[in-house]
Amino acid sequence: MYRAAIFCFCAMIAPAFATADVQLSFYGGAQTAPASDISIRDPLIGAEDFSQDWEGRSFDAPIYYGIRATRWRSSTFGYGLDFAHNKVYPADGFGAPGYEVLEFTDGLNTLTINAYRRWNEAIGDLTPYVGGGIGVAVPHVEVVNGSSETIGYQLTGPAATLVAGAEMPINDQWSVFGEYKGTFSSNRADLDSGGTLEADIFTNAVNFGVSFDF
Repeated sequence: MYRAAIFCFCAMIAPAFATADVQLSFYGGAQTAPASDISIRDPLIGAEDFSQDWEGRSFDAPIYYGIRATRWRSSTFGYGLDFAHNKVYPADGFGAPGYEVLEFTDGLNTLTINAYRRWNEAIGDLTPYVGGGIGVAVPHVEVVNGSSETIGYQLTGPAATLVAGAEMPINDQWSVFGEYKGTFSSNRADLDSGGTLEADIFTNAVNFGVSFDF
């Protein structure tokens, strides 16, 4: 599923590379996540509803990162695809007993279709921008307890993202940027036991990256 999402990303952006005003961006940074409610329905160990504290561990392998392709239709408006490899680890243990592993660390992946508005060189050489979009979550679900083991990529539900930042050119083709990026995903994962796990998770990230303009 994870490889399929990457393939779809590449297949959807390929036609845009035949045109001008295409920007390819790569970013990383520090990503965190607040606590979220989790609902597990497992026929082998029963039902559990609890609140789970999360941490991102952005720089632990596999690291947090993102790839973005944007087609600028005008000097101020653009649209494109954004793939983000978000991560969440349980902080201070699990909110429910009996679980050895409960995390989305490889990762809580999202693929969204975004629209952007920018203000060219509004502050000296800086170009501020905002954007947002919707898409899907394709996390690597890892849930292990004494009765079953669920490990693998799944298409778990919708995702949405908001971004605000500023870009500064290095030369005619290369630029650097910094931004805030918030992402929401509503996840319903299937467990190998025949049960389900449901969790709505927010992630917050401060990103730094580089862009190349075609």
